[in-house]
Amino acid sequence: MSLDVSPALLEQAERGEVDEQEFVDCVRTSLPYAWEMISSLVAQLKVDGGKFADNQVPPPSEKERGQLLRALASDAIRGALQRHFGVRLAFQNCHRVAVFPLDPAVDETYGRFTSIRSQLLNQSPELRDC
Repeated sequence: MSLDVSPALLEQAERGEVDEQEFVDCVRTSLPYAWEMISSLVAQLKVDGGKFADNQVPPPSEKERGQLLRALASDAIRGALQRHFGVRLAFQNCHRVAVFPLDPAVDETYGRFTSIRSQLLNQSPELRDC
């Protein structure tokens, strides 16, 4: 299961409308490694500036890797995180998460990061089974 959904949040979903902040809180508590990774990259981007901030360190275990995969593979979760933090997220190699500011000036950098070429250049044998 991707998220630990409270009965109250499930009830909201069954009624129709879901409060996005409550959904974001559910993501934060259900996927703490992914949340911390993204939060720290957003903070790094704010402090350092630049066109993006990224992580290149593999997660310590499959549990944490699974959290990143669940957070970034779900359109709903990824979209809610992007809106909450005010960034665009990019993802490579089952662990390389990057945050980009919502600024057209970085569109070219974002495009290069998410390109087929970049994906191929960021492959390595030790990441084959991730």
